[in-house]
Amino acid sequence: MLTDREVAATLEMLKNEHLDVRAITMGLSLMDCLSDDLSRLSAKILDKICRHAENLVRVCDQVAEKYGIPVVNKRIAVSPISALAGPFSADQLVKLAKVLDRAGQEVGVDFVGGFGALVEKGFSKGDKALIEAIPSALAETQRVCSSVNVASSRDGINMDAVAMMGLAIKETASLTSDRDGLGCAKLVVFANIPPDMPFMAGAYLGLGEPDAVINVGVSGPGVVKKAIDRAMSQTPRPSFGQLSEVIKRTAYKVTRVGEILGREVANALSLPFGVVDLSLAPAPQVGDSVGEIFQSFGLKAIGAPGSTALLALLNDAVKKGGAFASSHVGGLSGAFIPVSEDLGIGAAAEAGYLGLEKLEALTAVCSVGLDMVSIPGDTSASTISAIIADEMAIGVINHKTTAARLIPVPGKKAGDKVSYGGLLGAATIMGVCDYPEAEGFISLGGRIPAPIHSLRN
Repeated sequence: MLTDREVAATLEMLKNEHLDVRAITMGLSLMDCLSDDLSRLSAKILDKICRHAENLVRVCDQVAEKYGIPVVNKRIAVSPISALAGPFSADQLVKLAKVLDRAGQEVGVDFVGGFGALVEKGFSKGDKALIEAIPSALAETQRVCSSVNVASSRDGINMDAVAMMGLAIKETASLTSDRDGLGCAKLVVFANIPPDMPFMAGAYLGLGEPDAVINVGVSGPGVVKKAIDRAMSQTPRPSFGQLSEVIKRTAYKVTRVGEILGREVANALSLPFGVVDLSLAPAPQVGDSVGEIFQSFGLKAIGAPGSTALLALLNDAVKKGGAFASSHVGGLSGAFIPVSEDLGIGAAAEAGYLGLEKLEALTAVCSVGLDMVSIPGDTSASTISAIIADEMAIGVINHKTTAARLIPVPGKKAGDKVSYGGLLGAATIMGVCDYPEAEGFISLGGRIPAPIHSLRN
């Protein structure tokens, strides 16, 4: 139970420290919609989403108003569409993506996730058709998001899938060149993707999940920063161990807030509550930045020497505090470092403290990976695939989730700036070592075997 003092501190978080619930996501299984007739499948999917989610936005708004805590995004995550895609061509799956988009529009949600595939060990016919459909699907819809899992610690890295995703990213950027490649912001390549994640663009509903479920993603980097600032103002200054304790206590309170709202929404909709994802998800505004936390610890900026150690401390403390607050922690749960969505991280990249190589090192200890990274538009597909392969290796070897959300911005070069608007923010284009040798590497194909410590059973 929270003490009176902790309740007062939580109210202060709401007033001055940018505490919000970043996403409430309804997971919906579409496996009961299976059909080999596209019209029938489309009708069943539209009916199920509209029937289950017709009150989602209204209930989220009511609960947010009741507690005075903003719910920034309302979302839907569905079963991976590739599981339903076997009878269909890529062109037909683009039409299905438009059905998902229409359903999201009708119920008023911000995004619909799940236009994706799990191909860490190989492809089905539906998997290949879906990956082929991704560029057009993302270019021709507003709300649809896609994630493809190409690697796992159990199965290794499917390098054929990695090569296909490099090409898909390039084509998606080309088809949305009038929007600076914005379609790529809705596409994530994963290793060890969690089946219950509420955050986009990666969210989908795993095949072992309930038919319908509510998952919640909290935020709170501003809250953590303020707590560290207060601790650092004391004399004598706290040690790393004491600062870890401060972060744990803060993460506990933030997680409890998220779970209370998520459970109330689930109860109002007569659905089970799934998990609370306690990730620190930044927003492109002052005071709500993971990058600014590094400055509170005394570093010049994220990317400076010491950043990887500090991010490891932050990620660990957030997980420990959140796990104590809820018995149902899931998703990613840790610290996000999306370059364009975080003012502090974006500023560090612009100033030269943070390059792609250092960012990759940071992903070894954070909860996501190379997230919202804008790169030169002429970066080759094979180099993009090689970057993805490096990121997947970090996840596979370390038994953790990693991801790559890369945006090759058409017509832009390293050092140029790009603005996506809203929560996606703005970024400086990061330089990439783009060598033709990557083509020979990627063309080897096949599967990089799983590490020996995958044999745990």
